[in-house]
Amino acid sequence: MTGFRTLLYKEVLRFWKVGFQTIAAPVLTALLYLLIFGHVLEDRVQINGLNYTAFLIPGLVMMSVLQNAFANSSSSLIQAKVTGSIVFVLLPPISYVEFFMAYVVAAVLRGMMVGLGVLAATFWFVPMEFVAPGWIVLFALVAGGVMGGLGMVAGIWADKFDQLAAFQNFLIMPLTMLSGVFYSIGSLPAFWQQVSHFNPVFYLIDGFRYGFFGVSDVSPGKSLIVSSLFLLVIALATLALLRKGYKLRY
Repeated sequence: MTGFRTLLYKEVLRFWKVGFQTIAAPVLTALLYLLIFGHVLEDRVQINGLNYTAFLIPGLVMMSVLQNAFANSSSSLIQAKVTGSIVFVLLPPISYVEFFMAYVVAAVLRGMMVGLGVLAATFWFVPMEFVAPGWIVLFALVAGGVMGGLGMVAGIWADKFDQLAAFQNFLIMPLTMLSGVFYSIGSLPAFWQQVSHFNPVFYLIDGFRYGFFGVSDVSPGKSLIVSSLFLLVIALATLALLRKGYKLRY
């Protein structure tokens, strides 16, 4: 596992060296969302008996985990491909499983750091409950793994930064924004409630929020099953791309 440890160290060091950009900036972005939406809707909206700010915080924490896990693995791969430094990762005898695990674990670590930063910063706004902390940790880890894997797929597929931006803007952003971060799907018309159930990110958000309040739109067990299957599909697809050397070994 020497290759895994070395590559993981490289990936963690890569985002830690610019922590102001990779960790502090996303925390500030989440706080701005909270200040704007919480200020406007706090006295007007209650969801499942919760005031809107309390409802919003878990969604913002999970959104931060998702977006930063994706950004970590995808940006690392596309930068290595564009600069040509990817060859220094491919030449050593590192198995594709070690390659996959190093990038995904680093993505999970960055996502968790940002998520913890957002959660710590929001303690000033409303006292938070932790009804089932095990579910919180479990869904955060699965979410980081899912987006770390998707980030690898995007980084492998993309040849240029604008292609990676298109992947994020037209796939990751809609999946995240339409997953219930800012609202409960119970407030939607019946048709759009059914559509939301086809969004795998919805189950990550819903299960994560259950860990805080014990309230969710679907059972946490069902959310965990769907999320785990989605993680398995992404992992198998990524491993298949790495095994084939798609767009990595020319």
